[in-house]
Amino acid sequence: MAVWWSVIFLCLVTLTKGTAASNPSEGEHSRTPTEEDPKDQFKEKYFEQILDHFNYNSQGNGSYLQRYLITDQYWKKGQGPIFFYTGNEGDVWDFALNSGFITELAADQGALVIFAEHRYYGKSLPFGDDSFTIENIGLLTVEQALADYAVMITKLKQELSAEKSPVIVFGGSYGGMLSVYMRTRYPNIVTGALAASAPILSTAGMGDPRQFFRDVTADFENTNPACKDLIKTAFHNLQVLAQNEEYTTIHSKFSLCQVPSSPKDIHQLNGFLRNAFTLLSMMDYPYSTSFMSDMPAFPVKVACETMLNGTDVLSALRDTVGIVYNSTTDPKLCYDIYALFLECADPTGCGHGLDSVAWDYQACTEIEMYFESNNETDMFPHMAFTENIRKQYCAKRWAVLPRPGWLKMQYWGDELSTASNIIFSNGDLDPWANGGIRKSLSESLIAINIPEGAHHLDLRPSNKADPDSVKKARQQEAEIIAQWVKAAGAQTF
Repeated sequence: MAVWWSVIFLCLVTLTKGTAASNPSEGEHSRTPTEEDPKDQFKEKYFEQILDHFNYNSQGNGSYLQRYLITDQYWKKGQGPIFFYTGNEGDVWDFALNSGFITELAADQGALVIFAEHRYYGKSLPFGDDSFTIENIGLLTVEQALADYAVMITKLKQELSAEKSPVIVFGGSYGGMLSVYMRTRYPNIVTGALAASAPILSTAGMGDPRQFFRDVTADFENTNPACKDLIKTAFHNLQVLAQNEEYTTIHSKFSLCQVPSSPKDIHQLNGFLRNAFTLLSMMDYPYSTSFMSDMPAFPVKVACETMLNGTDVLSALRDTVGIVYNSTTDPKLCYDIYALFLECADPTGCGHGLDSVAWDYQACTEIEMYFESNNETDMFPHMAFTENIRKQYCAKRWAVLPRPGWLKMQYWGDELSTASNIIFSNGDLDPWANGGIRKSLSESLIAINIPEGAHHLDLRPSNKADPDSVKKARQQEAEIIAQWVKAAGAQTF
């Protein structure tokens, strides 16, 4: 998911010349996490993990090495809590280095911090280079990943003599979904969960399929209504050129590496362009970042300025998506749209590399996203993504048939009223937000909405450019978590 990125849940791309583009001891509280390189805080380790938790005869009841990161720099050993990040669809370092709020909170509350890598992502490959064959990828499920985390938490607590330390799980996007599921599936192990930007409804096939791209459009319209109108006009003009088969003009206007020659190429170009606006919307942070792509501060505003200042709408559209795909003014550079954007079972994009392969499989099995653009409720060309389209793609790619409704059945969907101790945080700028929980369901199922927040901004490290709304959200989250820990009998500092 370009979430979950997905994140997101995702494209880490650079533009190249000519052809392809691809674009533990007791901690002392003497330093704050923001005063040092975040990578220096963690030790990288591997945990011998059970390969198949639910079949004693499967794969010889074997094991694999699951990567995790750990720091006890701030831990009041034996007394402080454990903060555990439920890793999502990518390299665990990417999440650790972009979730500084967790270590900041650990410094305040004397916590041990662990970031666990999700099976089949990063270096946690159960079958090494053969992990992504149809024969071997079947053990990539949400249920197996949750069991991994439950086993890891239990055994590490024993090894660290921390059996009495309560565990708070954290996650962003798909990782936030996993945090919710950990609290509901393993409440005996997990005391509470902070689920940031967790679209637990929309990824379970619930809600309006028009919602996602409608909300992407709203980000641009709220910045400047003329910006939205101009983007819509640019896509319309592209459609007219395509209908007239003016492929040479399209090639020139968009600096493509190859001249398009068919409706299939135009469909790919539309996906490539739409994906850029998705990432601009998700990453609309008040400072520059390099999380999913190198982005300037307030990238939606920058994008609108680029659109409105262009000499013609098609060139302006090209330059606007260049914010994501790292374009320059070098005339020798071109966009290889098939290399930069991979169409998959997630209509928001799967990204690149082996992580994208794993996410594509998950989007073909448990994670169901029927998001589509229609050029009426959004500014994008009509691009359908139906249950039947997904079924045909997944049967051809993975020899599997999706099981609609399974995620909702397994992990409660919107029937969460009997759960407890979960924070659902969402930013109003995030197109994933309305696919999650926006209203508190009880005194301990708490929704925190961040008016100026993009995709899980509250998990990111503190920054002087942070809006007051995210500072307030983090303070509220810290207070709630401290209450959970205190109620569980541990100490915070």
